[in-house]
Amino acid sequence: MEPLFVAGAWRCVELREADAPALQRFYEDNPAYSQMVEGMPPPAGSAQETFDARPPAGWPYGRKWVLGFAEDDGESMIGMADLLSDLFTEGVWHVGLFMVATPLQGSGVASALYEGLETWMIGRGAVFGRLGVVIGNTRAERFWERCGYREVRRREGIPMGRRVNDIRVMVKPLAEASISDYLALVARDRMDGT
Repeated sequence: MEPLFVAGAWRCVELREADAPALQRFYEDNPAYSQMVEGMPPPAGSAQETFDARPPAGWPYGRKWVLGFAEDDGESMIGMADLLSDLFTEGVWHVGLFMVATPLQGSGVASALYEGLETWMIGRGAVFGRLGVVIGNTRAERFWERCGYREVRRREGIPMGRRVNDIRVMVKPLAEASISDYLALVARDRMDGT
């Protein structure tokens, strides 16, 4: 399969529904995220849910992407990303999930993969990156802050598996734009919600 982009020794490919078993194995081999955020190991249908999940009704978006990262010479998945292009308005790309294999965390691999992903998103028209990070997932909170994301609001009481979490909604301008420009476009992410 032709890669969408290459980041260092890793390549990124678009995953299809036929890749759900490989994505499920990746989730099961790396259960720490699911344990922290959902309070349980990844359920059997986690990968299919990744492919099927869509934003709530009334949230316009362009396209859903499910991506896999692997070593350039291998097939074994070392990371994944779930994205929505043009969420709410053109140019806002939402990172629903970005996950790197547990043994590689803290090694710089996640930063290299995200840098490649961000460059690819910009090349496809991204002006802003947006994501939600669970409060208390300290490693993820610090990672996204180091990547340049800033909190714009909080969402409280979000059910996720066996847990109810509070979420930091974070945004990063990727082009000649500012957080103020983003908030002018996406009113729902203002702190006051107006």
